[in-house]
Amino acid sequence: MNNDKNALDRRSFLKASLLSGGGMMLTVSFLSSFKSADKAEALNLPDQWAELNGYIQITADNRIKLVCPNPEFGQNVMTSLPMIVAEELDADWKNVTVEMGPHDNVKLGPQFSGGSNSVRMYWKPLREAGAAARQMLREAAAQTWNVPVGEVTTKAGVLSHSSGKTAKYGQMAAKAATLPVPKDLVLKSPKDFTIVRKSKKNVEGLKVVTGKPLFGLDYRMEGMLIAMIQHPPGFGMKLKSFDAAEALKMPGIKDVFSLKLYEEGFEQAGFDTRTFNDLLVIVGKSTWEVMNARKKLVAQWEPAGEVKDTMAGRDGKRIVTVPGALESSQTQMAQMAEYAKKPAQELRKDGDPESAFKNAAQVIERTYTAPFLAHNCMEPMNYFAHVTDEKALLVGPLQSPGWIEPTISKLLNLPPEKIEIQMTRMGGGFGRRAYNHYLSEAALISRKVKAPVKLIYTREDDMTYGIYRPMYTATYRAALDANKKLIGFHVKGGGVPEHPIHANRFPAGAVDNYLAEGWQIPSNVTIGAFRAPRSNFNAAAEQSFLDEVAEAMGKDPIQFRLELLKKAKENPVGKNNDYDADRYAGVLELVRDKSGWGKPGSEKYSRGVAAYFCHNSYAAHIVDIVTRDGQPYVERVFSAMDCGIVINPEAATNMVQGAVVDGIGNAFYGALTHKDSAAQQTNFDNYRLIRHNEAPKKIEVHFVQNDIDPTGLGEPPFPPVFGAVANALYKNKGRRFYNQPFKPELDKAI
Repeated sequence: MNNDKNALDRRSFLKASLLSGGGMMLTVSFLSSFKSADKAEALNLPDQWAELNGYIQITADNRIKLVCPNPEFGQNVMTSLPMIVAEELDADWKNVTVEMGPHDNVKLGPQFSGGSNSVRMYWKPLREAGAAARQMLREAAAQTWNVPVGEVTTKAGVLSHSSGKTAKYGQMAAKAATLPVPKDLVLKSPKDFTIVRKSKKNVEGLKVVTGKPLFGLDYRMEGMLIAMIQHPPGFGMKLKSFDAAEALKMPGIKDVFSLKLYEEGFEQAGFDTRTFNDLLVIVGKSTWEVMNARKKLVAQWEPAGEVKDTMAGRDGKRIVTVPGALESSQTQMAQMAEYAKKPAQELRKDGDPESAFKNAAQVIERTYTAPFLAHNCMEPMNYFAHVTDEKALLVGPLQSPGWIEPTISKLLNLPPEKIEIQMTRMGGGFGRRAYNHYLSEAALISRKVKAPVKLIYTREDDMTYGIYRPMYTATYRAALDANKKLIGFHVKGGGVPEHPIHANRFPAGAVDNYLAEGWQIPSNVTIGAFRAPRSNFNAAAEQSFLDEVAEAMGKDPIQFRLELLKKAKENPVGKNNDYDADRYAGVLELVRDKSGWGKPGSEKYSRGVAAYFCHNSYAAHIVDIVTRDGQPYVERVFSAMDCGIVINPEAATNMVQGAVVDGIGNAFYGALTHKDSAAQQTNFDNYRLIRHNEAPKKIEVHFVQNDIDPTGLGEPPFPPVFGAVANALYKNKGRRFYNQPFKPELDKAI
């Protein structure tokens, strides 16, 4: 057992209140203190202590309702987070129901889904919530039966005593709610888990597959209007004038108008962003009517010129200059090649890399590139808003409700307590829905037309005016001495408009002479987090390059990585290495053993390996390619993950499998290009996604078994897929691939 003595005094509060149905409600938040719930007293918690709240409701009929505070976009937090509570509560999972909570920055904290942090952040506070509730129920039973509390046991929602007395949780819930909240808690040892580490079906799975209304696009309100925005033909342009005469004649159309998202000098925060600031809006009765009428709009656009945005963040207020020139991918690629030759910002330096390269017997140098990528959530951006002078109701799919509330409050001039944000299930997120400009747009439109409005982006809107993964490039160099020993390593990376380099990650710490540099080119193309930001390119380039270095040294690629990791463990270079060499080596060894790497039986496959650390977890993949109909095809993949304790193994396996398919598709096909700042790919007919028959026949997933607290899973499996595909392609085609996506180069070679 883990004795969690006094942890809740410092980090959590637990509140119990008597329900009208004769039950008990518990809410949990960390970074605060316990408050008894049977008193009608204000919590008066400092804002910085209200990061996370979760709810447990136990009714008299023995139902346990858990309110999930974190947004759900397919990562299955609506199942995994309640499992954590239910485990320590000793609940019967069959009696648990789950609801998505509304946004509440006092009770539920920031409620942010991103950075693979949901389970990692909630792990301890939700365990504490369940353990405290269980202890209060035991106390209630002990008092009712007049026995020592130490003699009361629990199992699957039932309280028991050796005398033969038993009671379901619901029978003791009302009394438990009147008891003091315990300060000393005993958490379960992982060996005693009965719910966590056991696969549970998605609590919303049946609703999803039967088409029940769950998503933002499903939301309806009586009298609701539909709104769409006519965007300019390219980034860096603004509205000059428009003629809506013909559009207004179309059936069902209510209004056409322009407005600004942010007034000049508006201080943006957190995830505030915009594709462009002038909104040309058309509002009508139905989606079809608005789509057709929008085609009748006549708009003139002009260059926006250089724009200065006021941004606020942890580093204080700053002015960001957005360039006004029209941009094209071909020009951007040429710019990146020129910038790569110039001096860059030094991000990390160990030893004397200059001397190492000067004295090297052999220098290996390779340059890698990748284009913009569109998120392409299956559910395009949408949001419902009903804004009046007194209040605002906002309903829809977003990853970061806590970040948008201050912005909405300023935009609408309404206090936060007059703003209600309800979260729907998201049809995909991947970082795209962390940027909530579409919510702000919907709110401003509703206020303007004085009616409830649902703003809808078409697929073309979403793809051409999205929040993209940046363009990247990186040049890697390795210095070998006369004995083929690695004596120097240099990475210099850049991009539009940010660089991809994580300077303190592997192989930093494993090479005596190491240099990492970065540079970036400003752009008016809007970018943002894309599943495993920066890592999704960095891993691809780094892992491809390490294979080339291993080959030049005459080493097996897995053994080469393991040797570097052994050095990083036993004789590390530098003090800021942000990976654990043992855990990194562990996934490589696991995937090696499970795939039969180097053993007879895989001769028909071209095999590639890659491993990477990001978002606190470790992933390794071996990709097996065959030639099918003259084309390389990933037939099977072996994956190994170390993400600490796996809450829900079946769901975790699905997460890794999805990342593998996503990575293969983006590696082969993903690309969004611009000409004169206009996206050249507008829908799935010319933005190529992986197809069903191109997915691997087999994706075998294995997890390192340990008792480390969960460390994240949504993003870590994704980045190394790119490198494993590239390395397998080399074995299949006999040539290296340096530019994503790989398909255009493959087609040229045929």
